[in-house]
Amino acid sequence: MDLLEYKIEVIRSDRRRKTISARIKQNTMFVYVPEVISDTELNKAIDSFTRKFQKRRLKRELDETHDLKVIAKQLNSDYFNGSLYIESIEYAVNQDKIFGSCNYRTKRIRLSHRLAKMPHWVRDYVVIHEIAHLIEPNHSKAFWNIVYRYKLAERAIGYLIAQGFNLEEEQNGIENDNQEKNS
Repeated sequence: MDLLEYKIEVIRSDRRRKTISARIKQNTMFVYVPEVISDTELNKAIDSFTRKFQKRRLKRELDETHDLKVIAKQLNSDYFNGSLYIESIEYAVNQDKIFGSCNYRTKRIRLSHRLAKMPHWVRDYVVIHEIAHLIEPNHSKAFWNIVYRYKLAERAIGYLIAQGFNLEEEQNGIENDNQEKNS
């Protein structure tokens, strides 16, 4: 059920001074607010909670339908001989400007939820890109040599660029790689 279809019940309390909270129970979003809240503030809070609950639901659905651990394990096996350890890999619903992030110290990888709507080979490219950071935590020539082991790397980068995403980092990597190939 879409959160826009949820019934919203506002519960005002004279004991609340500043805090606003919300929870969903069955098909109702209960919003707890101070007695003296303005309609403008109340509407902002409801919109904020609606977005928050939608993102939470989207993450849960993505985690249930896309087993990123299996995907990462297969790519690790195919491209790194299974030699790399990944502590966790999951979708993130708050990564709107980047497609992935990797903390090479904790071995945790996060992927933007936007990748779930793209072809699997684009998602796989981003996973390979982030896994490569476990070996090279920068965007050096050695890093790009690792990433380009993935046979669809340039195609995936092209796809993302064609979709209108600003991939300055990737474009620079391609240009540097092509310059060195042509030298």
